[in-house]
Amino acid sequence: MVKTAQDIIIKPIITEASMEDLRNGKYTFQVAKTANKIEVKDAVEEIFGVKVAKVNTIHMRGRKRRMGKYEGTTPEWKKAIVTLAEGSKTIAFFDGLI
Repeated sequence: MVKTAQDIIIKPIITEASMEDLRNGKYTFQVAKTANKIEVKDAVEEIFGVKVAKVNTIHMRGRKRRMGKYEGTTPEWKKAIVTLAEGSKTIAFFDGLI
């Protein structure tokens, strides 16, 4: 099965820590759990038209949550921190957030 770039990049992560990384050219995304670093790099370059220098991926474990007497966990997901190459343009979506 062929994965498209939109199947790999699920959504951007917008937190205080990820906004601080924007100044260093690092962008954070939630990605498909089965995606590897090469697929993430190709997807970001295709969708946003930028040049990627490095990709770091992290498996995020589900956290325990309670709803009254019932207990469960939130879903597990995968996070990718993408570092852009020197001289590459920025991702326009994040420009208004800085």
